[in-house]
Amino acid sequence: MNPLVELHAYGQSFWYDNIRRKFLQDGTLQGLIDNDGLRGMTSNPAIFEKAIGGSNDYDEQLAQLVAANASTQEIYEKLAITDIQAACDIFAPLYDESDGGDGYVSLEVSPTLARDTAGTIREARALFAAVDRPNLMIKVPATPEGIPAIKQLISDGININVTLMFNMAHYEAVAKAYIDGVTTLIEKGGDASKVASVASFFVSRVDASVDSQLADMNTPEAAALQGKVAIANCKVVYKRFKELFHAEEFIELQEEGANRQRLLWASTGTKNPSYPSTLYVDELIGPETVNTMPPATIDAFRASGTVNHTLEADVAEAEAIVAKAAELGIDLAAITEKLQDDGVDAFVDAFDVLLNTIEEKKSSF
Repeated sequence: MNPLVELHAYGQSFWYDNIRRKFLQDGTLQGLIDNDGLRGMTSNPAIFEKAIGGSNDYDEQLAQLVAANASTQEIYEKLAITDIQAACDIFAPLYDESDGGDGYVSLEVSPTLARDTAGTIREARALFAAVDRPNLMIKVPATPEGIPAIKQLISDGININVTLMFNMAHYEAVAKAYIDGVTTLIEKGGDASKVASVASFFVSRVDASVDSQLADMNTPEAAALQGKVAIANCKVVYKRFKELFHAEEFIELQEEGANRQRLLWASTGTKNPSYPSTLYVDELIGPETVNTMPPATIDAFRASGTVNHTLEADVAEAEAIVAKAAELGIDLAAITEKLQDDGVDAFVDAFDVLLNTIEEKKSSF
């Protein structure tokens, strides 16, 4: 059996971490749904930059927008919204069939708003209204300024994909914001059953940073932890997910229609070529989770993935790995705070490149 299809039997959905207009139009996306069991899609500015800058898929619409004197920012939003609407429509049957359990497409607020609560709320509302699809998720970063925005947007009834989470503190703040937001929505008389959210927890970047420090120690103890801390970090966070969302307090909210906020494993392509290309899929399979994979990881897992319920295996060992890393002097909190800051900066840089790419393309029309 196709390992990608098998994931769903273990309670995990796999989403496509990519978007390009050609794939929406030529059957590529539909083929992933039909043949591989794809259940959702995520995008970000870097993905759109590659799609728009690396193809002529968008030239016809771009020319129309240039003729209409649209600004560079307006052009980006129109191009992105057109793609997101088309993707949402392709996933609509799955969204309906799963009763809103899957079939979501994610669109990110501008990364330049990562430190702006009010601006994030304003743009998220505007994008959600502009796309006008029930299976849209708005991506909001788990920065200190993003947390209150997440609470507000959930209470507004807007689906949210929380991004750039790297540690337990990030996760607990995000889960609380979701629970508080859905509580407020219910208190206002809103329909909590129509609101979905995922908490995107980043994986490979943690190993990339931690492994570098472990390598510098040049000891057998440190070497034994290389390639293990990121997965252990995820397993410990998943344990916390179960504690929070299977507790009596949340069960009461479920009785009012609330959905659990699933954990989503992001950045699951391996960065170290010596690690198996499917490492961050094989080791993080479990119920009520999502793994959003880049194309190369999808291909690798289809070819050689191993499907077992790994996420809840060896949790005590995972806790011991995190503790041992700390004992060796690995400050995981400091490393992961920097990773979040670096992630924000990287998305801002990608967004700037995207706008510059559009600006350059404008001049050719």
